[in-house]
Amino acid sequence: MHETKVISTDKAPAAIGPYSQAITFGPFIFTSGQIPFDPATGNLVAGDIQDQTRRSLENIKAILESAGARMDQVVKTTVFVKDMNDFDKINQIYGEYFPNPSPARSLVQVARLPRDVGVEIEVIAAPGHSHGHGHGHGHGQTQQSGGCGCGGH
Repeated sequence: MHETKVISTDKAPAAIGPYSQAITFGPFIFTSGQIPFDPATGNLVAGDIQDQTRRSLENIKAILESAGARMDQVVKTTVFVKDMNDFDKINQIYGEYFPNPSPARSLVQVARLPRDVGVEIEVIAAPGHSHGHGHGHGHGQTQQSGGCGCGGH
């Protein structure tokens, strides 16, 4: 039976409601959506959509690191945007954090985000898995040979 564990760090914005920064369940880490809030200053990032995207991803990175995980272990992202016209600008920054092969992703425009920010991002990570970035388990292993069974792709 899998157990849940709360992940919390002061290097990312504190939860301001009935939710956790992240939860682990079995081999996965599920983060809550991160907006461009700078935990060092206590303020929203006062910049363009690329600055906001970078801060949101830095918050995710801090949460994952506090759980012993890395960005290259992210297997799924969900990106909520205020304006789909920012798609290319967001992708430029997103690609710096998730080079190929990138995780699976959904990106949707929404009517409104907390504090009227331009972007919110959440991820699911699988520590111990790293596909294509030179870290993690041996690629091509199967469950029969002691690997995770994912094939490393």
